[in-house]
Amino acid sequence: MTDFAIAPEALRAQIAETLGDKARSVTLALGEVTVVVSAADYLATATLLRDAPACRFEQLVDLCGLDYSDYREGAWDGERFCVACHLLSVSLNQRVRLKVFVPNEDLPVIDSLTSVWSSAAWFEREAFDLYGIVFEGHDDLRRILTDYGFIGHPFRKDFPVSGHVEMRYDADQQRVVYQPVSIEPREITPRVIREDKYGGGLH
Repeated sequence: MTDFAIAPEALRAQIAETLGDKARSVTLALGEVTVVVSAADYLATATLLRDAPACRFEQLVDLCGLDYSDYREGAWDGERFCVACHLLSVSLNQRVRLKVFVPNEDLPVIDSLTSVWSSAAWFEREAFDLYGIVFEGHDDLRRILTDYGFIGHPFRKDFPVSGHVEMRYDADQQRVVYQPVSIEPREITPRVIREDKYGGGLH
């Protein structure tokens, strides 16, 4: 492993040169490099970032789904779902974020990265469970956090806070049963208490 990481601007330029027209954008913000690619180039880009001598991102340390449907209070214009990966090069001591926007909101499908990094397997199951993003080529795409009878994808912006169903143990039937949610939504207004000497009396 190298003692010092390459300067962020130099890394941005290096990745941009390596990826060429495969990258929609390569940006630098807050010292972090972010690459955005099209769905068609996602798998090839991931492989290139792993194998190119100037990149050598051997590890995928995180992968998650994102729902942009309510981004900036609905001002977002573009694909609703996104997959973001965080990659690490141990040998070159550098990091990069790889993002891809998934086409087709009704059935979001994107290539799986399990053939590039085996660590993608559980992360992709989580994104499938929570966002409903389907990873083509994943050989065991099942829910990983929610129950088998769960309906919907709870991290989507339009998912109701109380969910759709609830489960309970039924003593008469001696088994767990599912039923519609019995929680009634209500708006809670926090109680505000003002004290004259709050904060030590400093004004």
